[in-house]
Formats: sequence, structure tokens, C-alpha cells
Amino acid sequence: MVLKILSGVALFLFGMSSMSDGLKKVAGNKMELILYKLTNSPVKGFLLGTAVTCVIQSSSAATVMVVGFVNSGMMKVSQAIGVILGANIGTSITGWIVCMSYIEGAGWASYFSSTTITAVMAIIGVLLTMFGKKDTFKHTGNILLGFAVLMTGMSMMSGAVAPLKSDPIFIDTMKNLTNPFLSMLFGILFAGILQSSSAAIGVLQALSTTGALSFASVYPLVMGIGVGASFPVLLSAIGANKNGKRTSFIYLLISIICLLLGCLVFYPLAAAGLIPFAGMTMDPFSTALTNTGFRLVFNTLLLPFIPLIKKLAYIIIPSDAAELEDTGDFEKLEARLLNNPDIAYATSMEVMDGMAKKAKKNVLRAIRLLEEYSPEGYKKVAELESTLNKYEDKLGKYLVRLSSSEISMEQSRNISKSLQSIADFEAMGDYALQIADVAKSMNEKKQTFSLAAIDELTVIAAAMEEATELAVKAFLNNDAADAKRVFPLRELISLSSNDIKKRHIKRLKEGKCSMEMGFVQADILADMTRIVDHCANISLDIVKFSNQDFDVHRFLRKYTEENRSEYSDILRDYEVKYSI
Repeated sequence: MVLKILSGVALFLFGMSSMSDGLKKVAGNKMELILYKLTNSPVKGFLLGTAVTCVIQSSSAATVMVVGFVNSGMMKVSQAIGVILGANIGTSITGWIVCMSYIEGAGWASYFSSTTITAVMAIIGVLLTMFGKKDTFKHTGNILLGFAVLMTGMSMMSGAVAPLKSDPIFIDTMKNLTNPFLSMLFGILFAGILQSSSAAIGVLQALSTTGALSFASVYPLVMGIGVGASFPVLLSAIGANKNGKRTSFIYLLISIICLLLGCLVFYPLAAAGLIPFAGMTMDPFSTALTNTGFRLVFNTLLLPFIPLIKKLAYIIIPSDAAELEDTGDFEKLEARLLNNPDIAYATSMEVMDGMAKKAKKNVLRAIRLLEEYSPEGYKKVAELESTLNKYEDKLGKYLVRLSSSEISMEQSRNISKSLQSIADFEAMGDYALQIADVAKSMNEKKQTFSLAAIDELTVIAAAMEEATELAVKAFLNNDAADAKRVFPLRELISLSSNDIKKRHIKRLKEGKCSMEMGFVQADILADMTRIVDHCANISLDIVKFSNQDFDVHRFLRKYTEENRSEYSDILRDYEVKYSI
């Protein structure tokens, strides 16, 4: 019997997995795109979480997907909570699909029995999988085959427990299962072992065919199963950032809150004799209804308390200083502030400064990865680059809206300067990520530079870091003096990069370097040079605005002629400082 039950569980899990995979492939990336784009309000997230989980039939899979979005910065924690609440409801659809395996009949009704439906689904699935020319047909075939295997697994489990209907020991055990705490604990462990609430409910439905389970014994099991299903989600957060960990913990937190609410509502009423169906004998249909009802009622009740759940998650997993520094502050850009242009301007300039600091930080982090690579460091660069992309989108749009308000001439010019600098700071983040990608690739391939190449890159990296520091400092302080120092530094880096390439060719001829590492070095030099180009763009805007000359070509010509001596002196100083 035990072997039959385990075999049935195995087929059930395999069938459910095949259905889920097939549905995901048929939908392509649409499920992920829908979740990402249409979760800007709690209600939308709630409804979409329900719908998507009905399709993929796994709240754990849907939540793992959401953890990934939050971890990458594509979705906020508050958006994820609505999706999780909906996913907890959507996962109960599997219980209703399982109910189809208990449909039987005679005569014409036999054509609609579970046995007939399963056979038809299996035949169509095999035909589509074997003979379908399009991927969509093959994936649809896998869905139907998965359904057939799932139904077969349920039938196997039901057949295995059928003898228990007349087993006095089992019947007495079930009737004496009156301790709700033990029932909940068993449900938690059972779902945790199976790593699926749907599978655990399916087994419970099979056991309900014995007629030995009452509502009072099934209800605590259903509540416990909801908590146990959070285990795979918690595992998915290993290696995630703090927001990813918070999101996975929120799934557990919601399940525990639902369990506590379920206890507070049911047991006082049952003790008062106000629940007449507490002793009702359960079957697969009533078990599915109990699971859906419990999830629907209590997850919906939590919808207005999303801010409170988020706050609780942040209390339990607090932010550290590094996380706060990396977090985008573009949420300060509230639309209502546009009614007061001066406040909106001050706020947007504060956010602009935050973007500048983060761009500099990402460049410096990327360079550190070349010196000492770590997966954690790479992840930080990638996450901060994603944050810079959001700055470009949100801050850019906000400044455009603000520029049409009644603002002073100086404010208008600063907004124009900021709009130009936004693209430069974002591009610096892009090239920082490209440097990090090179560092990652070198680490994976176990590649190293020659000592001469390391020395050369170290000098260029130091020069690029100074250019970045100067440009950001000049931007934050609106300091033309610092900005002017970037131009000769840019020229030096450009000349030095060309010199390094020639040196590599010489080493290549002497057999001291490989051609492959030459390409790697060239990529790094190109990224560093482009970062300095964007630093020069930022500096140019600062100097240009300080001189009140907004014709770029005229300004550059005039600046070069009037500052040739100063420029040459600074260039010579840098040639000594960053000599290769």
C-alpha cells in the first residue's frame, strides 16, 4: 500500500510539473512580462497573481518568479505582496482539476468519466508531441500528457487507500485526530517534504475517499499545508539580496498569518457550536472547497494590510547601511510636488545628486572586480546598474514635466544640464557593468594578464577613477575648476590606451602575451575610455553653463585658445602621475 501511494504521489508530482512546464512554454515570457508590467497596484497584483498561478498551478513557482523580479530590482517588495496573496488563492485550482479524477458513471455518462477523459487526453497528447511540427503543438501535447499522468497518479493513490475504508484501525485513528496543533504540524511537515501544497492537498483528497475524515480534521491540515508550501520559496532566496529574502519571507509570513486567523475564527465558533458542518464527512470535492475557501477568505482579508506586512518584513529583515546607499531615492519624485515647482526642483536636484554618487560607486566597484573578483561584488554592480536605468527613466520624465512649469531661468538651465547628465551617468553604469562582465568571464575561464599588462591597466584604472571622482565632485558642487581638470586627463587616458595597445602587440610578437588576452585588455580599455568620455561630457556642461556660453562648438574653440597654457600644465602633471 505504501509503495502504491508513493508511486501515485510521484506520478502526481511529475504530471503537475509537466503541465506547469508546458503551460509556461506555451505562454513564453508572457507570464513574466504580465507580472512585471501590470502590478502597479495591489489589486492588480492580487488578481494577476491569482490568474498566473491558476495557469502554472504552483504558488511556489509564481512566488519564486516574483522573488527573482524583486531581487533584480524590477519589482518593489510592496508590489510582490499583492502577487503572493493572489498566488496563494490561484494554487487551489489544482484541487479542482484533481476532482475530475473522481467523476465516474455508467452508460452514456461513462464517456465523461475520469478514465475516459484521461485516456483521450493521453492519446491526443502523444499525437501532438510525436507528430506536431510547431513547438506550440508539442508543448500543448506535454500539457495534456502531464494532465493524464496527474490523473493516473490520483487514481493510483485513491486505489491504494481504498482498503482503508474498512480498516477499523485507520478509521479510529482518523476519528481520534482531534488535536488541531498536531494536525497543523503534520500538514506543515507533509507539504514541506513534498515541496508542493497542491500535491499535499491531492493526497488529502485521496484519503478523504475513505470517508474517515471530517471537516474538523481536514481544516487544520489544510492550514498547515499552506505554511509548509513556503519551504521551496525560502530555499529560492538563498543567495538573493535583502529584498529577495524579504519577499520569500513574506510568503511564509502571509501563510502563518492566514493560519492564525483561521484558528481565531474557526475554533471559538466551533466551541460555541456555531459551525454545524464541523463533523461533516469529507470527500475530494469538499476538501477542494475547504482549501479554496480558506485561501480565498483570509488572503483577501490581508489585501488592505499590504503596507503593514511590508513594514513587518523590514523590521524582521532590517536594511543595513550599504543597502540604503544602493537604494534608489527616485520615489521622492512625487507628482503632487509639481504643483509647487520650487519644492519639486529642489527634490529633483537632490535625487539627481543621488544618481551621480551611485554612478561613481558602480564604476569604482567594477574596477575592484578586476583586482579581486567575487560573485557578491558582481551582483552589486548589476543591481546598481539596474537602479541607474530606473533613475534615467523616472528622473528624466520628471524633469521634463517640471521644465514646463513656471520656474526661473537658472532652474531651467540646471534642469537642461541635468537632463544631459542623466544619460551620461546611466551610460557610465552600463560600461561599469561591461567591465564587471569581463571580470566575471576572466574568473570563469581562469584567465590572467601578464604582469606588464596588469601594471598598465592599474595605471589607466587609477586615472579613470580620478576622472570619475572629479566629474562627480564637480557636478555635485557645480565646480568648474574641478570640471576643467577632466579634459586633459581624458586626453592622457586616450593617448595611454593607444600606447598600451602598441605595447601588447610588441609582447605578442615576443610570445609574452596571448592574442585572446589582448582582446580582453582592449575591451577593458575601451570601456574605461568611454566612461571618461562621459565624465568629460558632464564636465563640459558644467564649464559651459558657468561661462554662460551654450554654443558647444564656439565654447570649445574659445576654451582651448584661452586655456592652452593651463591645459598643458595639467596634462604634464598627469603624465608624470600616471606614467606607464
